[in-house]
Amino acid sequence: MTTTFSDNHSHNYNDHKKHSHDHIHSEESQRKIINRLSRIEGHVRGIKTMINESRDCPEVLIQIAAIRGALDRVARLILDEHLSECITRAAKDGTIEEEIKALKSALDRFLPS
Repeated sequence: MTTTFSDNHSHNYNDHKKHSHDHIHSEESQRKIINRLSRIEGHVRGIKTMINESRDCPEVLIQIAAIRGALDRVARLILDEHLSECITRAAKDGTIEEEIKALKSALDRFLPS
């Protein structure tokens, strides 16, 4: 699955190779997501350092839990954006069924069974 955020981007889901369309997201939304991902990236590097320094396992697990929470918050931002912008636009464009099908496919992969 490929998801990129830019002024115009496409979502390509393995089950929906033909599902590709322009999405417009605000620069503010894109900036928030990129900033959060950059912080998460830094936290992951910190965990690698902790492992190299042989830090206590519980300490490492706490940091992993923090990263999971941060990733969940990024996913929530993306989902909120998708629902408020992309789904609304698809409803206006008459492509709502295709958009919902793609979202369900993504959620099936994202949410635990």
